[in-house]
Amino acid sequence: MGLTPSRGSTGLTWMLGNEMKCPHCGVGIHANWKVERILQNVTQAHWYLQGTLCPACDCETIDIQMGLIPTEAKWQRVYPKGASRRRSPPSEVPAVLASDYAEAASVLSISPKASAALSRRCLQAILRAQGYKARDLAAEIDLLLNEADPAKGIPSSIRDTVDAIRNFGNFSAHPITDVTQLQVIDVDPEEAEWCLEIIEELFQHFYVRPAEAAARKAALNAKLAAAGKPPAK
Repeated sequence: MGLTPSRGSTGLTWMLGNEMKCPHCGVGIHANWKVERILQNVTQAHWYLQGTLCPACDCETIDIQMGLIPTEAKWQRVYPKGASRRRSPPSEVPAVLASDYAEAASVLSISPKASAALSRRCLQAILRAQGYKARDLAAEIDLLLNEADPAKGIPSSIRDTVDAIRNFGNFSAHPITDVTQLQVIDVDPEEAEWCLEIIEELFQHFYVRPAEAAARKAALNAKLAAAGKPPAK
């Protein structure tokens, strides 16, 4: 990664390339940044603006910084503000869960603690909607992990990530009540993002995949009916 200077119509410009996740759609891209010096103050420090377009979703990302020269470490995101996850919740997800997830995702880059609090509430709501109700989130996770019905068991990949949430700053052990359901708990930004990834996996497992399976079965039964055959069991 490096800066290549050139002379632009409004000042000195650079082209910068690096790997990043698009803050709009979350796709990993090679960003081609245009960096331009836009202002110089009385102390001879310069204001720089950089922008890039995502080749996947065609949305723009804009950063700003002040210094003698543009450096990678000092950029501040000005647009999109707070966007950090790649998609809206799937349409199969109930609206109340989708709302909590979307809000948790929108504040991730602004406040990981607030994002984790919303994720925690969303996670508990998912588990309770599936019948796993107990005194607190840790106990409800236990119910999920110890599910005796093979038809309701979760895949090992999801099991491992859901179980790992216990290690996030005592994340699962704080009881959630009407008063404490948005209690802020210390978490690292990476932990807050992982919470969202866990929720995405649970959305797929509990809502998206069953809906897809039901649609496939309905299509099959329609073909069987057209052929004069009994429906699939």
